[in-house]
Amino acid sequence: MDQLFPDDVRGTLPKLYSQESQGEDALARVKFFTPDGSWTWYATEFDGDNIFFGLVIGHEREYGYFSLSELRSNRGPLGLPIERDEHFTPTTLREL
Repeated sequence: MDQLFPDDVRGTLPKLYSQESQGEDALARVKFFTPDGSWTWYATEFDGDNIFFGLVIGHEREYGYFSLSELRSNRGPLGLPIERDEHFTPTTLREL
């Protein structure tokens, strides 16, 4: 089973571009983070294959696209892999 992005979590994300009209009222449904760093990715949409759209908080706070393959291959400063917050409650982008 894919711990980072299992099928049951994958099924909760709307298709890419489906929430565009909602703006900051779109729900971030999945949170990924570096356990040994300060980067966080909040996914609001998914293309069903590899590409997410959402809020990325790293050196800056910005909306944008990020990929599942990048999340799987990147490591934090101490070499720890990126994780999914299993206890994250879906939250609007405005609230984040």
